[in-house]
Amino acid sequence: MEFEKSYDLLVAGAGVAGCAAALEAARAGLKVALLEKTVFTGGLATTGLINIYLPLCDGYGRQVLFGMAEEFLHESARYGPGDVPAQWRQSPVDGKHYRYRLTFSSASFTLALDELLMKAGVDLWLDTLVCLPILDGNRVVGVEVENKSGRGAVYAKCVIDATGDADVAYRAGCECAYGENFTSIWIFQASLATARQVAESGDASALLDGVRLRSQPGQASIDPERRRWDATDGKDVTAYVQETYHLLREHYAKLHAEGGEKDRHNLYPITLPAMAQFRRTRRIVGQATLSDGQDGQRFEDSIGLSPDWRKPGPIWEIPYGTLVPRGRDAILAAGRCIDSEGDAWEVLRVIPPAAHTGQVAGLAATLAIQNGTVPREVPVDAIQKALREKGIPLHIDEVL
Repeated sequence: MEFEKSYDLLVAGAGVAGCAAALEAARAGLKVALLEKTVFTGGLATTGLINIYLPLCDGYGRQVLFGMAEEFLHESARYGPGDVPAQWRQSPVDGKHYRYRLTFSSASFTLALDELLMKAGVDLWLDTLVCLPILDGNRVVGVEVENKSGRGAVYAKCVIDATGDADVAYRAGCECAYGENFTSIWIFQASLATARQVAESGDASALLDGVRLRSQPGQASIDPERRRWDATDGKDVTAYVQETYHLLREHYAKLHAEGGEKDRHNLYPITLPAMAQFRRTRRIVGQATLSDGQDGQRFEDSIGLSPDWRKPGPIWEIPYGTLVPRGRDAILAAGRCIDSEGDAWEVLRVIPPAAHTGQVAGLAATLAIQNGTVPREVPVDAIQKALREKGIPLHIDEVL
């Protein structure tokens, strides 16, 4: 090993979940390392160009998510643009459900997250690949990493897996489950027609001109038999990215053939995602599983709530056990790789609940470290007490 470092808490992955976990612990006074394989914080929201901060409310004017999930929503637009619809608290309005959400610039969000981490004193390791967990018996006590300094070991009293793919938990021997992904890509483009609209309106927000494509039945494909992808298979990752580029080439070839404002001089891609835009990849199997049909259900170990970003109405309580992997100690999961399946996984994989579970993981890890124990043994009522002190509701009847 070329180097060794030691911390109180190590967080693998600097997406929104990892950033929230690191911030929560650092603000509590812990020495925190945040490891990220790219040179951007924010994960899919920034590196991946998924630039919609989905709702914090239930679609009927009731806020469901608070804490760092709400803080990050406002931070995403601090360096512009993005505004929450003024009518969201009165929804529905004229039959339309306005939500507490906004569209942001991925670059602006990265700048804001980086600033938050610096102010909190988080030790951020960019361009650092997490390779293998380090075990001491049943405990995860650190990870081996690779970066420009070479191969090193980063040790900690507790580890949070916020990789999105449960990479650390899986390699540590925790039980995991898998999801599938359809072919889909989001990019930003330059458009003469959009530029003209902006010039006329005086509002540059529309320059966030997003293109969102997904494969459809019967659509031409490099590999017509492939509509589902294994995001934990190296060759599938490459094939998936190539397939999304194929969709884009088809898209622009068709538009350019129309000429005029749609020719290649006036309409073209300007930013591609710097990571594969998978949604559901690999997750832990935890001490609890959130499953289909459990929206509206009360859990005594709930650590917060999530609305359904797809439709107004449903609210989900999130059991603490969904963050605690089976098979190893001194490790927690946060973000889209917590234990949720089916419809619940679809609800919880997105930015706001990822930020929330990240904050909870950071809080639980802090309590474990301060009390010389492991997250599995932290009393849930201690976590709940700390969350209530932050103004975070834990049960559905508290927001209705």
